[in-house]
Amino acid sequence: MASRPKRRAVGAGAPRPLDAPVPRHEEEEDDEIEDQDGEDEDSDDEEDEEDEVVDEEVNVEFEAYSISDNDRDGIKKLLQQLFLKAPVNTAELTDLLTQQNHIGSVIKQTYVSEDSDDDDEDEIFGFISLLSLTERKGTWCAEQVKELVLSCCEKSCGKSVVEQLHKLLNDTARPVGFLLSERFINVPPQVALPMHRQLQKELAEAQETNKPCGKCHFYLMISKTFVEAGGSSSGKKRGLQKQDTLMFANAEEEFFYEKALLKFSYSVQEESDTCLGGRWSFDDVPMKPLRTVMIIPRDEMSRIMGALEEHLST
Repeated sequence: MASRPKRRAVGAGAPRPLDAPVPRHEEEEDDEIEDQDGEDEDSDDEEDEEDEVVDEEVNVEFEAYSISDNDRDGIKKLLQQLFLKAPVNTAELTDLLTQQNHIGSVIKQTYVSEDSDDDDEDEIFGFISLLSLTERKGTWCAEQVKELVLSCCEKSCGKSVVEQLHKLLNDTARPVGFLLSERFINVPPQVALPMHRQLQKELAEAQETNKPCGKCHFYLMISKTFVEAGGSSSGKKRGLQKQDTLMFANAEEEFFYEKALLKFSYSVQEESDTCLGGRWSFDDVPMKPLRTVMIIPRDEMSRIMGALEEHLST
């Protein structure tokens, strides 16, 4: 394949992390299977077999590869999952990320069955990369990302936070990189640590060789998060209260949240009624989908990696 393999596998996964919210439409499908009344014993047996298939856990080995042109469609799909209906040109953003072949990785299955389609070999289950919003100033997608987070900040936060965010995003002396780490819900958080460590290594090498993305002082992240449907996003009037437990679709991003210099959340409830957004629940409690914006100082990355490593090893 066209991708250049990295030196290591990034881990094995089961269908879904235990602490991740479950898409409501998948629960409904399971309920339909369980609630069907068979007309005879044969139909009951068939239903039991279907239930067994649904509940079966399959371990899959993943491996990291350098981003290549073959990964465009997969990366774009994951970006659409993040931005939903937000006015961000995901096609241009995908192009810029694939052009940066000195940083970034995609994760794919280590082994693909011979019975699978040829396209399965290039199917990606996640990716990580970074786009310097400062170096890419003037490009359509970079400006759209900044406009998106600023407009949502204005609706969700007080004036002082908006001014702080505006200053950070426009300070050319301290560049901001847009850190993207997206994957499908069935890929476990164990893959995140080696992916992030590899990216930090590549960014350090980019800084030493004066390549793009190597000079970032801050990282902007937009995380897929959830609160109970009766809770609130972090708005001007009340913000996230103690009872509104913020849950992360990518569990490891909670460690970034704890070290963020600036953070706020906004609702994407109206945008998420699509096949990409789904309807979410956790322990049968409806969840309200949010996006959580964070600005993380580069100096905090080593501590975040250490905390994440400690958490995954316990």
